[in-house]
Amino acid sequence: MNFGRLAAMGTVTVLILIAGVWGSWPTAHNVMLTKGRESGTIEVTACGDATCTGPYTPVSTGSKARAEVVIDHTVAVKKGRTYAVVVRPGTDEVMRSGPAGVLYAWVPLGGALLLASVVVAGGLRLTRAAWVLAGTGIALLTAAFVAL
Repeated sequence: MNFGRLAAMGTVTVLILIAGVWGSWPTAHNVMLTKGRESGTIEVTACGDATCTGPYTPVSTGSKARAEVVIDHTVAVKKGRTYAVVVRPGTDEVMRSGPAGVLYAWVPLGGALLLASVVVAGGLRLTRAAWVLAGTGIALLTAAFVAL
């Protein structure tokens, strides 16, 4: 009975952490691995419910200026401000780059770490490991909040 509980809760914990990485990776790999990608700045001129737009000014060689690119409208993007961005390959969509962009990209993993800590503490009864997971998740989410 004890082995079954450990196996089940261990599997749930691993699946939660994999889901956190899976949710973060589509944005994180573009923001972290910028070599060969177009990078520049966007001056946000208009925002709707889900997206903001503005002109793109290139910084990297080979990147071209665009009259209008789209960035997700989140708490990290405000009208009238300029942000360092990376262009999503093959589109006119951009995402924040630099430390704020990297931290923001990994926010789903931070939430998964917090959720996994509850499973580890309750299901596996490993309180020290749970505190490490929770502390890491809180640190990541706090750093992302401060950097934005």
